[in-house]
Amino acid sequence: MLSQIFLFVLNTVCDFLSIALLARFALQFARASFRNPPGQFVMAVTNWMVLPARRVIPGLFGHDLASLLLAWFWQLAYFLVAVTISSGLNGVSPAPTGMAIVALLEVIKILLYMAFAVVFVAAIFSWVNPHAPMAGLFNSLARPMLRPFQRVIPPIGGVDLSPLALFVLLQIALMLLASLRAYFTLYF
Repeated sequence: MLSQIFLFVLNTVCDFLSIALLARFALQFARASFRNPPGQFVMAVTNWMVLPARRVIPGLFGHDLASLLLAWFWQLAYFLVAVTISSGLNGVSPAPTGMAIVALLEVIKILLYMAFAVVFVAAIFSWVNPHAPMAGLFNSLARPMLRPFQRVIPPIGGVDLSPLALFVLLQIALMLLASLRAYFTLYF
């Protein structure tokens, strides 16, 4: 019982830090402004680990690899602790390579859920109040994901259906990730 509570709290903390790091990467990737409350929050939560990591982990093509690797590290740390606790209970320990891949799959899963949230919020803003203070931030994050779909799917009656197409694709990707995670959890 205590181990379950501990793992729940640890999972919550590791997921929170991974989400913050991935949000930082997404904001930088979309060239969105950090001069807004969510951007300031992300910077405050992640600066303590990203700034020292950037001294060791170089960027690639102008993208912040430190944020991505740290998000993966937090997921890997959670899995290492969870496996250590559960292997003490049943004596079976998976391979470190399998845990690293499962941690990577978890980072991708979080990115997909973040994409769902960003596009959903941007769509709501476009329908309800396109001039809201946060609408520009969410539009700048959603635009790169929606642009390929908007080229193919024209607006119907003034309604942009590209978010629906993206949601279908994201759901398919989540299904594939779940089967990959199950495979690596069982066999590695």
